[in-house]
Amino acid sequence: MKGLHHADHHDLWIDPADPKRMIAANDGGVEVSADGGETWHAAALPISQFYHVATDTSVPYRVLGAMQDLGTASGPSNSLSSAGITLGDWHTVGGGEAGHAVADPSDPNVVYAGEYFGILTRYDHRTRQARNVAPWPDNPSGHGASSLRYRFQWTAPIAVSPHDPKTVYHGGNVLFQTRDGGETWTPISGDLTRDDKTKQRWSGGPITGDNTGAEYYDTIFAVAESPREKGLIWAGTDDGLVHMTRDAGKTWTNLTANVPGLPEWGTVAAIEPSPFDAAAAYVVVDAHRLDDPRPYLWKTADYGKTWKSLAAGLPKGVYLHAVREDPRKQGLLYVGTEKGVSYSPDDGATWRELRLNLPTVAVHDLVVKGDDLVVGTHGRSIWILDDLTPLREWSRQVEAEAVHLFTARPAVRWRYDGAVSSHLKGPGRNPPAGAVLQYWLNDEPKGDITVEILDEKGGLVRKLSSRKIEPETPPDDPDAAEDETAKKPLPKQAGLQRAVWDLRYEGATKIKGAKIDSGDPAEGPLALPGTCTARLTVDGRTFTTPVEILPDPRVTVSRADLEQQLAFALALREDLTRLSGTVHQLRSVRDQVKARRGSIGGGPEVAPLAEAADALVARCDALEEKLHNPKAEVSYDILARPGGAKLYSRLAPLYSAVNDGDGRPTQGMREVYAELKKELDALRAEWQAILETDVPALNAKARDLLPDLVVLPGTD
Repeated sequence: MKGLHHADHHDLWIDPADPKRMIAANDGGVEVSADGGETWHAAALPISQFYHVATDTSVPYRVLGAMQDLGTASGPSNSLSSAGITLGDWHTVGGGEAGHAVADPSDPNVVYAGEYFGILTRYDHRTRQARNVAPWPDNPSGHGASSLRYRFQWTAPIAVSPHDPKTVYHGGNVLFQTRDGGETWTPISGDLTRDDKTKQRWSGGPITGDNTGAEYYDTIFAVAESPREKGLIWAGTDDGLVHMTRDAGKTWTNLTANVPGLPEWGTVAAIEPSPFDAAAAYVVVDAHRLDDPRPYLWKTADYGKTWKSLAAGLPKGVYLHAVREDPRKQGLLYVGTEKGVSYSPDDGATWRELRLNLPTVAVHDLVVKGDDLVVGTHGRSIWILDDLTPLREWSRQVEAEAVHLFTARPAVRWRYDGAVSSHLKGPGRNPPAGAVLQYWLNDEPKGDITVEILDEKGGLVRKLSSRKIEPETPPDDPDAAEDETAKKPLPKQAGLQRAVWDLRYEGATKIKGAKIDSGDPAEGPLALPGTCTARLTVDGRTFTTPVEILPDPRVTVSRADLEQQLAFALALREDLTRLSGTVHQLRSVRDQVKARRGSIGGGPEVAPLAEAADALVARCDALEEKLHNPKAEVSYDILARPGGAKLYSRLAPLYSAVNDGDGRPTQGMREVYAELKKELDALRAEWQAILETDVPALNAKARDLLPDLVVLPGTD
């Protein structure tokens, strides 16, 4: 069919009611036609099939992998953009559709990526060039595996030594090693497979052959070096063998016979050396191609001499693809299954499904990166579970508590840039911006719950509440904010809950209903790097945890400059709040006078009172028009109507400009603020004169007719 964007088609749906409507399914996703195949639209759906995932040492870190029939890709775990993670944030890193993509830990610009036929490239993002540095760059296309010098599987493993970032391993039927970026390779093992020639024949027929590497057998499928012991390397094959060397490949030991119940010819899909104990490792075997869908998982604690099965608590008909041990908590295991992710808090004694919002999908690989769990799926792209703290701290004691506040992980003082367009939103979501606070509620509390953020001196920085927050503007208002997520109330339902503090102070009080054409008074300045305290209050009980704020590693602004910036922003915030308070007081006085003006009547005996009331209303109106733009119905009116921006719409953008990037206030900011503050002080003095002179005079005139005509509002 012409016009399609991808090949390798697998399915076609034709609408029985309208044959011109068709959906084609291929290895690139799905494509839709409404005109009988004349034109096609490739829908952007998150359905990529990743074979393996890896992460690099960038900050924020990037995620890498190879997608079936699409190639390799590297994308950010956090784009630091309000647009989220867009397709433009991803780029290829060499290699091809099959296998692994692994970054150099000492230089994340360099990535080793694989492809079938043993192709391996070294990509450098500085030049965006990917050189073929395969150990044996011959083209075996159309040949059976038995005629090849070396056999490389479709997803031939690539691994970087945890002890030397320049040492890279690549598995064929022998294990290769390079220490010079792939310029030279050395076999450090003999053939570690069964080398059964009857399973290496030319594949395919009767119409056509199919020999692309996916059919090759008797190959190394999994390789890993122990992070605890240099030269201790584990290798597993697709024909069911497990080997180990403790001398960097000089001698190898076949451990297969030591693994009880290991299915013959099963694929050793993953090997996980323990990050805590050099003698310990975990092995996953996949036997579903042998019509055996059972999960197979073992652990050794004595360098492979003996093995114990850990699969008893896993579903019997769901096979496994990967296993990882949490590097922060010994015995906390995660497994990727054909239907999702499961975890064990007790080294495999018991298992629980880690579902959350993850769809039912085959999880082919897992990476524990810092406090995150990165999940590579074969059909629903890549997912990241942010903040594993509750899993690491969970216990029966925690579960029995009425309330538990988990330790807050450090939060980086990132600033997010704006999207190219306000309509641009990426298909990928960034992690929560700020400090994530997680708490357990055994039952739903009777009253509201609060989270208070306190600075190092105990001063209140911010207060979050479970009380419903009314939107500042109606949803149909053209100036209504598109995203109100930051203003959601704290969840208080029973169970594990999450709150997010965006690392900002309380913002200024806004003038209700007032329009501004730039800036956001409600957004507070960022807190300084350091340690705050989060205090959770539930039904009168309080719980605290420290919150460490880390500086943006890209920023070189001094601490003294950041302190000046914060002090300046807080002073501006207070003046904006005073301005808003003045308007609210003014409106209260004016509304009282206008509401009771009709009761005065029109006789000559009350004429002086009526005139004084009208004069006070007029003076309030005139003052309000100096403080902000009360006649503006939409923000554009400030630009379009005579008079231009008033004080509120001049302070607000200055306040936002001060908060907009890291650095001390500029000379221009200070000079403009000095003028605006002088204007604010004068207008507030004018208002104070009204309160001290005009209002008492009006009340005096009204004493006999309308006692307490005006009740003075509270003052700040």
